[in-house]
Amino acid sequence: MKRRSFVALATTGLATTALTGTAFAQANYPDKPITMVVPAPPGGGTDLVARLYSDLLSQELGVQVIVDNKGGGNGNIGTAIVARAKPDGYTILMQYSAYHSANPALIKDLNWKPDDFVGVAMGAMAPHVIVVAKKVPVDDLKSFIAYAKANPGKLNYASVGAGSVPHLGGVLLNKAAGLDMVHVPYKGSGPATADIVAGQVEVLIVTPPAVSGHIRNGNVKALALASDKRLPSFPDIPTTAEAGLPGFTLDGWFALFAPAGTPQPIVDKLNAAMVKVGKMEAVVARANQLGTVLKDWPAAQMDSFAKGEVETWGKVIRDNKITFAE
Repeated sequence: MKRRSFVALATTGLATTALTGTAFAQANYPDKPITMVVPAPPGGGTDLVARLYSDLLSQELGVQVIVDNKGGGNGNIGTAIVARAKPDGYTILMQYSAYHSANPALIKDLNWKPDDFVGVAMGAMAPHVIVVAKKVPVDDLKSFIAYAKANPGKLNYASVGAGSVPHLGGVLLNKAAGLDMVHVPYKGSGPATADIVAGQVEVLIVTPPAVSGHIRNGNVKALALASDKRLPSFPDIPTTAEAGLPGFTLDGWFALFAPAGTPQPIVDKLNAAMVKVGKMEAVVARANQLGTVLKDWPAAQMDSFAKGEVETWGKVIRDNKITFAE
């Protein structure tokens, strides 16, 4: 009986120690650097939003937040890394909306699934802007549609990857305006933007952060904002409705996720830090400059929104029979 009592006591003690250790780890989180994985190359919208937050998050959390670009595989390389990471809050994901929402419907044997993640916080939302290379002889959307119709199959539209919102936007623009543009996928908005500036492709539908500087410098021509409201940072860019294509709207987003199973206190601490940083004057000013909108959503709202986006874009892809080859 004494031996049994000792074993029971020891087992209880081990369990109590484990629970105490877990609680201690959560209460003292974070106590080492955090890696924020960006599943895209440097220079694109996802990377810009990650770096908008990372330094100030480091100050707010008291540890370094390291941005780690893991581009390739249409976002799946970096996304899978975080899906397989230990759910302890030290490996997190700054995710692009189309990678999260479209890839599950586009890729049959995806090496991750949306349920592998929990939504933490909205980094930024951005309507998409339709831009054309300087060499394209148009200055507004109506003229572009007429020019594209007169040149079927001769204009190339870039995207930041197969299944991305720019890809889906190009497909939907082709259908909405009766065009025949050819899809050219790139590995991120950085390379796609570089090629439209160089005139290697004619059209790009992308979030403003990727091209805001080029719009202001005149390196590309902005034809319309795929939104129902103009952006304060670009008051001269008309909405698609104003430009003659009502109903054509595209919103993208960049949001922070953690591996599923991450303790709620850690998720809440990350969310609180993101929300606090997102209200800082410098961040608000920079977000406006980039043409994005900040949202101070709690983690539960972010998570619910992301689940809805998976359903919405999955339906768009299935209804329009969109594939990587399109």
